[in-house]
Amino acid sequence: MIALFVGLRLYAVLGQRTGHEQQPVTRPEATPGLEPMTAPAETKSGAAEPSSLAFEQGAAAGIRSIIAADSDFDVARFLEGAQAAYRMILEAFWRGDRAELAHLVGDEVRATFEAAIDEREAAGHKLDNRLVAIERAAIDDARLDGRTAQIDVRFDAFVVAVTRDAQGELVAGSLSDAIPTHDVWTFRRDLNARDPNWLLVETDEVA
Repeated sequence: MIALFVGLRLYAVLGQRTGHEQQPVTRPEATPGLEPMTAPAETKSGAAEPSSLAFEQGAAAGIRSIIAADSDFDVARFLEGAQAAYRMILEAFWRGDRAELAHLVGDEVRATFEAAIDEREAAGHKLDNRLVAIERAAIDDARLDGRTAQIDVRFDAFVVAVTRDAQGELVAGSLSDAIPTHDVWTFRRDLNARDPNWLLVETDEVA
């Protein structure tokens, strides 16, 4: 359910070599991909197991299945791109940029974000949120259903959350206090599709 953002395809940042009102985050510069990760030995000869730091143990089998189905899938580059997408989607939400969100997220996520934007605009409020840091990003789970791949990425981050009124006056929050956030975003891609982009199809806050 994702298309691409301004002049840059998520294809370039989400794993190919060739997803709240403490809500979406600041747009980063496009992030260069990491060195490609090869498939595990059982799916590609001579390949190394991706670093366990990149994913939870329970996601290993799903990652292997995705690599077996798509030899171009790259764990390290996917995570690099997922962090870039996290920042861009959050920032688009904070700005209230519906057009950009339409290219980055699936229908259900877009509807949720747009409803929050509508409510915010009706109240005459604007968000002045900032992503301070992504402390950790790791694959929490991965699965392949037929030719549809889904990957859950957990983001532990710090965000400055500030709400202002139409005159720019502070309504809530503080620029001096960063709030810890913990989210799991689900990205999905049809491996048969010609479109190589991964779509953000679900977001959840976690402890």
